[in-house]
Formats: sequence, C-alpha cells, structure tokens
Amino acid sequence: MASEIKKLERRNKARKKLNELAKDEEHVLVIHYSCESFYDRPEGQTPRVTSIAVRNYASGQTASFSIHKVAELKHVEFAEIDKNYDMLEKEMLNEFYEFMKQHKAYFWVHWNMRDINYGFPALEHRFKILGGEPYVLDDSKKVDLSRLLVALYTNGYAPHPRIIKLMEMNHITAKDLLDGQGEADAFENKEFVKLHQSTLRKVDVFCNFLGRTLDGSLITKATWWEMNGGSVKALGEFISKHWGFTLLVGIVGTAAGIYTFI
Repeated sequence: MASEIKKLERRNKARKKLNELAKDEEHVLVIHYSCESFYDRPEGQTPRVTSIAVRNYASGQTASFSIHKVAELKHVEFAEIDKNYDMLEKEMLNEFYEFMKQHKAYFWVHWNMRDINYGFPALEHRFKILGGEPYVLDDSKKVDLSRLLVALYTNGYAPHPRIIKLMEMNHITAKDLLDGQGEADAFENKEFVKLHQSTLRKVDVFCNFLGRTLDGSLITKATWWEMNGGSVKALGEFISKHWGFTLLVGIVGTAAGIYTFI
C-alpha cells in the first residue's frame, strides 16, 4: 500500500498540472485514436491505426485523420480500401505527425495512451513499420487524464469500465461512442464512418471530463474523506517518521504546561 505522504504528493502534483492547463487553455489539445483489436494477435503485430482526432480544448476546433478520408482524397474506391491499407495508413500518419510538429509546444491530454499496445509509442511504431519517421513528442507535454483522476479522486472514483461509468454518473450521452471492441469490430466490418464518429465522440467526452475536473463539478464515487482524509493521515505519518518534529511538539507542550503552572 502506498504511503499517505506519497498519495498526497501525487494529488498535489495532479492539481499543479491541472492549474497549468487552466492557465493556458488555448494550448491544450485532447487526443484519441482508434485501431484494430490488439487482442487475438498471435504473431504480436501492432494493430493498424484507423482514425485519430485532436481537439483544441479552448476553441473546440478538431483536426481529424482517418483512413477513409485519405482514401477519398486519393480517389481510392471504397471496395479497394482494404487492398491499400498500408498506403492509406502511412499517409494518414504522415498528416498527423505534421500536425504534431506544428503543435509540439501544446499540452496533449489523452486517456491511457502510454505504451506500445495503445499509446504514443504504438503510433510511432506503426509509422516506422510503414517507412515513416515519426515526430517524438516530449513526455513533458503528455498529460494522462485517467491517471490525473486517480491521483485526485483515488482508485475508487469510478467502477470499470471507467469511461462509460463516469459518463453515466455525469449524465453525458453515449451517442456514437463505441467501446474498444466495438471500434475493432467496426474496422473489421469496414464501417469507417461509424468508427471515425466514435473517435470524435470520445475526444468530446474527454474534453467534458477535463472541463468538469477543472471547475470542480465532476461527479465521482469518491467520498470527501477519501479525497481529503489522506491529508490527515499523511500528517500523522509525517509526525511518526520525523522524530525531530515529535520532539519539538513535546518541548512546546512541556513549556506550555510549565507556563500554566506558574
């Protein structure tokens, strides 16, 4: 079990990061992407990226990148998309990384995009496989909203699946939104528009979560004691671990007793 001091440190760090975002909302982007299923891949290939959406938190303007949009621009017939996946995915990722380079000074808010299975490393790897040279965003510019919420509200802030449950608690509609398996199925069925709409919807939902977190209106399962009681416990832990502080308290208490006696 993590110490209460560590929990308090993480909570304070999360609040500091949120304050940074709030002070510079015009330079905050929210990203989500969809891909093939990363399960049932016995040979371990990384899943193909199918759709990416990036929304400016302040303005709401959204840049989107998708295989079917590239196919339309390249005059590739719908029935021929699956025969041209590599070319279409590479062009889509090339457009995305050009956009990223132009916005490298922005904060990129995401949900669990942390590793080679699903995340910035996975996007980079896919582009390399296709012969591209990805721009590697500095980690200091990546902000994992899912981890911020755990740091602020504790692990019990929402049941799993957290995105859907948090939406339900905050009365956010699930229109056009697919879960991970739903997105993978949409790709298999070549429902590219449906897939892209889900990607856009999730970016909208994450912006909603972020806004409610910033203004303190996000509804969670966390109790007041869970969010604040740790601070009291942390103080007790600090006192027990720092004999000098305990000694000082004892001296002050003794002095006060002598003064009262006199």
